[in-house]
Amino acid sequence: MAASLLPVSQKFINGVPVPQGRKTLRLKEKYIILLVFVTFGLVCFGAFFFLPDLRDRVRLNDVVRNRMRGVDEMMIPRGGIRGGQIIRHGEDEHEHLNDDRLKFQNQMDRDNRIANIGKKLNISRKDSGKIKEDIDSEKEKILKLRQEEAKKKEEEEREKAKQIKTEHEGGEGGQGGEPEDSDVKQKREKVREMMRHAWVNYEKYAWGANELRPISKRGHSASIFGSLSLGATIIDAADTLYIMELMDEYKRARDWIATSFTFDGATELSAFETNIRFVGGLLSLYALTGDAMYKKKAIVVADKLLPAFDTPTGIPQSMVNTKTGSARNWGWASGGCSILAEFGSFHLEFVYLSEISGKSIYKDKVMKIRETLNSIDKPNGLYPNYLNPRTGRWGQSHTAIGALGDSFYEYLLKSWLQSGKKDDLAKKMYDEAVQAIVEKLVKKSPGGLTYVAEYKSGRLENKMDHLGCFAGGMFALGAEYSDNKQKYLDLGAGISNTCHESYARSETKLGPEAFRFDGNTEAKSIRQNEKYYILRPEVVETHFYMWRLTKEEKYRDWNWEAVQALEKHCRTDGGYTGIRDVYQTNPSQDDVQQSFFLAETLKYLYLTFSDDSLIPLDKWVFNTEAHPLPIQGANKVIEKKER
Repeated sequence: MAASLLPVSQKFINGVPVPQGRKTLRLKEKYIILLVFVTFGLVCFGAFFFLPDLRDRVRLNDVVRNRMRGVDEMMIPRGGIRGGQIIRHGEDEHEHLNDDRLKFQNQMDRDNRIANIGKKLNISRKDSGKIKEDIDSEKEKILKLRQEEAKKKEEEEREKAKQIKTEHEGGEGGQGGEPEDSDVKQKREKVREMMRHAWVNYEKYAWGANELRPISKRGHSASIFGSLSLGATIIDAADTLYIMELMDEYKRARDWIATSFTFDGATELSAFETNIRFVGGLLSLYALTGDAMYKKKAIVVADKLLPAFDTPTGIPQSMVNTKTGSARNWGWASGGCSILAEFGSFHLEFVYLSEISGKSIYKDKVMKIRETLNSIDKPNGLYPNYLNPRTGRWGQSHTAIGALGDSFYEYLLKSWLQSGKKDDLAKKMYDEAVQAIVEKLVKKSPGGLTYVAEYKSGRLENKMDHLGCFAGGMFALGAEYSDNKQKYLDLGAGISNTCHESYARSETKLGPEAFRFDGNTEAKSIRQNEKYYILRPEVVETHFYMWRLTKEEKYRDWNWEAVQALEKHCRTDGGYTGIRDVYQTNPSQDDVQQSFFLAETLKYLYLTFSDDSLIPLDKWVFNTEAHPLPIQGANKVIEKKER
């Protein structure tokens, strides 16, 4: 065909012949033309097969546009609708299109949810950053709401805990006792004011802490309390507040115990101190008020101490971890021995707790201690201060009625009294121990001062601790029930006088931690590490007992001297502090208000200037932290339960 289009005649221009054109195409040109035709054919062929997809995609794009305009359009399958029924066919033919539609549908659902949230929050879809901020804000609001609900629930629980449920009317003689004499009444009121001063400053500067630092005005805690803030001062002082009828202060103490006192958390603390301060304090409050909350709390604390008793002999160890239950003894205590004053001072609290709880385990534990001590030999009739809880053998040969031994002897006598004079074994052990002490340890100085020496490794040490001064009151209390009443009253009076002399012979009129009778030294400390006074109660305790049992006015006078000395040397703007040297005119202060100052020292001073009807000794016994517990058969606290 191409050849027929070309001219066949020769052409000339100005007589010059023009070269004749080719009648055929070259091979390369043919290939190019063929390639053009093939390409065009492929384009047409491809368009034919791909045009349906294009239509579908156009339709989907329309849906997207409509959806973005807020039109709620239903996706219609390719099969269409017939008679109200969705006709599904041809799905096998375009399976990849179904997948696309499903993904697209899911994306549209997500877009709708976001759009709905946006409408509720009045947020523009275009402002994605604002959406995130508002969502975070909503989360914070929800979290805050939940926290408020939790706080409200906690407050409801706290208010519920504040509700008082009484199980009895309270022990006899828990309040009152106002003296008739106006001078005595003023002195009693002064002691009450001292208590208020000590308490208010604790509330202000150390609320919830174990103790107060009155000079630096912050909380304080000794190692005996472990690492927790247990509110030791609150529990130790609450019964004193109640007895003194400081009811506003007492109520705040009661509410804190009900709502905040807990032993949660891992800590290692002294089993002995925890028992006499916490268990004893709570049980005393229960006996005085009948408030069931105190009994419940006492059970919780006592249960924390039970692992300390898990030894072959039943003799408890000194330290117990309130979380793990592990127990151990002090490393310095004669090769890991238990200490007589510590394991011998559980009986009053644990027997009463079994009585009011109906759980015999507490009484069983202390009776096991009693049996062990009664069954082993006592060298020279004396009780050494150390006993190995695994072997049941005595440790270092050291006997004292002061530090390490003191309250063991006191608890023998008071256990007998607490039982309504039925615990014959306790009375027998007390009488035998006192007889050995009088024969081997009670001495008289060249100046006529009676004291109880210490026995160490076969020899006497002519020393007496401030802690040992409690013994004067103990001997006097037991005199009525001894084989020689006057002998033991005189012994109590002699010790009371000696301990008063330890006060009178100092510059501050407060006594040292320990005093000696060596050579020309009588009732004075000669060692620097024994000259301090830390608000201890033992001397005023003995004067209180001697006043109650003899009515000799000098004992009230001696306790009033102690009040004046405390006010002069220990009172600060922030409470009361101990002093480092009682022989200095202006001694430095240790900046610690001990919890036992409120539990014991001020309580015994207040009772000294009160009528005998306040905490009468025929109805109550004091534990070694001065927490009164009822005597069985003599106090309606127990009688009501027995009926």
